[in-house]
Amino acid sequence: MIRALKNLLNRIPIRLWVRSDRRLKTSYARRAQFVSFLEDSGFRRHNPDRYERSLRLRRLLRLAFFWLSAFGTAWVVIESARALAMY
Repeated sequence: MIRALKNLLNRIPIRLWVRSDRRLKTSYARRAQFVSFLEDSGFRRHNPDRYERSLRLRRLLRLAFFWLSAFGTAWVVIESARALAMY
């Protein structure tokens, strides 16, 4: 009974405890004005060049993986065809 009452009270949007309305949050999107305020005030500054570099590296690695897997698949198909042609 106490557990059911706690669960019910945790879903009410009134702050009774620290975790009272955590389940009511529907979106994790930030407001643009707030984000620009944080950027202007210097909160968590990051180097966009480093971020862009990491994105470029991820894209390159993804492309390399795609081409290597395509090459490997083609090689297996060709070798299988050669092996079947021998018999």
